Amino acid sequence: MEKPKLSIIILNHNTKDILVDCLKSIEKVKNELSFEVIVSDNASSDGSQEVVRKNFEWVKLIEGPNISYSNGNNRARKYVNGKYVLFLNSDTIVHKETLRKTVNYLENNPEVGALTCKLVLKNGELDYDARRRFPTPWISFNRLFLGNGRKYWYLDVPSDKTQEVDAIQGAFFMSPKKVLDEVRWLDEKFSFDGEDLDLCFQIKKSGYKVVYFPEVSITHLKKATRDSVPEIKLKRKMEGVNTMEYFYKKNFWGDYPIIFNYFVLTGIKLLKLLRYIQVKLQKWKY
Repeated sequence: MEKPKLSIIILNHNTKDILVDCLKSIEKVKNELSFEVIVSDNASSDGSQEVVRKNFEWVKLIEGPNISYSNGNNRARKYVNGKYVLFLNSDTIVHKETLRKTVNYLENNPEVGALTCKLVLKNGELDYDARRRFPTPWISFNRLFLGNGRKYWYLDVPSDKTQEVDAIQGAFFMSPKKVLDEVRWLDEKFSFDGEDLDLCFQIKKSGYKVVYFPEVSITHLKKATRDSVPEIKLKRKMEGVNTMEYFYKKNFWGDYPIIFNYFVLTGIKLLKLLRYIQVKLQKWKY
């Protein structure tokens, strides 16, 4: 049997309904190219596993639990048969021509190690996280403390322009498998967020380009209902700051004087305190 051109990995945890919509959108474009779909399920209790087995027999189902986003994707590695790999969120709808044209772009541009398409939110607006600059101290300070994310989200560059960028979002992250193998896939020390940023950093460090390709698109529903519970929101915010610290220590520590590094870490600790207070105040408000 001929191997598929593309392997699509989808993580799932109790998102049965949107997972079904995502898989149906992929099924509609099955004639564009040969692909396989691997659902890495994180011990869902909402019937996700059952509905995949019953209604999507062509999908490979890996049962969890998954320790993290990185771990869930990495667990699928041994099941991958495609030349290219797509990390795809379950809260996405794949549009016609998107898979075919993104794979063709990688085929015709071997210097590209990671690629994303245009990510469009449900309201029709661009998902800014589709293209990002690396969170250097200056860019991070402007975004987190001054509220100016123009540089971070490439708002100074038209969103309809194909361009090389620093980083793309994990919601639609396509890469040649040989490149992922070279950089050893996702770093499982990231407990929450930052995995895609770090993967892009390692890919660029290995000499490949990261490209934003807006000629095609997907819809990104970007569900955030789990953040409505203050305790969960607090945990996510705290883990998000821990991720910033780990990313900085791993990738930027040797680029700056030691005194400056500790100054940055102090800023990260301050941000963590501010986020803790913010969430607690919101809890008390209600």
